Amino acid sequence: MVRGLDHVVVAVRDLEAAGQVWADLGFTVTPENRHSWGTANRLVQLDGFFVELLSVADRDLIFEASEEVFSFGAFNRDFLSRHEGASMLVLDSSDPAKDRDDFSKAGLKLYEPFSFERTANLADGGKVQVAFDLTFVSDALAPEIGYFTCRNRFPENFWKEAFQDHANGASTIKTVYLVAGDPSDHHEFLGGFTGQREMRATSLGLELKTARGTISVLTPSAYASLVGIDAAAQIAGSLPQIVALEIGCKGLDERKIVPASQLNGLTLILSPVVS
Repeated sequence: MVRGLDHVVVAVRDLEAAGQVWADLGFTVTPENRHSWGTANRLVQLDGFFVELLSVADRDLIFEASEEVFSFGAFNRDFLSRHEGASMLVLDSSDPAKDRDDFSKAGLKLYEPFSFERTANLADGGKVQVAFDLTFVSDALAPEIGYFTCRNRFPENFWKEAFQDHANGASTIKTVYLVAGDPSDHHEFLGGFTGQREMRATSLGLELKTARGTISVLTPSAYASLVGIDAAAQIAGSLPQIVALEIGCKGLDERKIVPASQLNGLTLILSPVVS
């Protein structure tokens, strides 16, 4: 089973300011929501994929990780101590038990299952309950990237048309870009994580087609060719890391690049959607 892109976590220090930046780019951003373990988020929903803008709201509520237990709050707190940017790559899930079995067979490092519920704030001031089952794994060769699958137990409460109506025409996730010194180092992990064993490998990097969107792992020089030398030079921290999202926009005439320096450490590529 090939899993699809579900969302990317973008760790930011000022959640309100980050939300305003995305809103200024023509995105509809959800109201703030809180997690019981000390983080807060605002979301940008597309068609089956979302961007999770995430900040630390209460450090005292964050629990520490262990060898068996992954701490979402601690991981993002520690990520933010280094820099802002995309901290986690998340795939969708229809069966967490099967995810665990698949990941175990692939030899991936697994952590204890984690499930939670929270209240979601709607645009009209209403509230609904949402719940998720998360399966965390890690890649020893990519310690600054968090990975997990996410089963959404109440999708009818989570996905809202009002949140998916964007002034800039944004509609779909095309590609999540990673940069690595040697992209081939990550093909085994990403193949096991996505369930996609067929991938395109070139001297420029790896490309995996998921059930929703593409994961592209590029060399630094290949990434510079994609976004330009100035934008590529804005990568902060060690490699590998998630560096950019490409989002398809209806009604857009030509590709637009918003560099990481203007978007909390994540480069955004807005590209036309061909009807």
